[in-house]
Amino acid sequence: MDIFANVIGVAGTMLILLAYFLLQTKKIDSEQLSYSLLNLFGASGVVFSLAFDWNLPSFIVESFWVVISVIGVVRCWRGTHTRDGEH
Repeated sequence: MDIFANVIGVAGTMLILLAYFLLQTKKIDSEQLSYSLLNLFGASGVVFSLAFDWNLPSFIVESFWVVISVIGVVRCWRGTHTRDGEH
């Protein structure tokens, strides 16, 4: 595996884990832009690394993670996230 791709993939994994840790310790909220961005950049890093060391199940999970995170980012930018789930 290309060392650069490996570094990007590990960094992406760390971002996803950081987002989850911060969420569980109540340092961030799932509706905050920072949470969606950490997940978006993290999953994108993992997807990038998969181009060099292919794994279909990981690609499927991380691709959906990217799409879901993009939805969260767009909702934050549009201001449609609310605490009670209403739009």
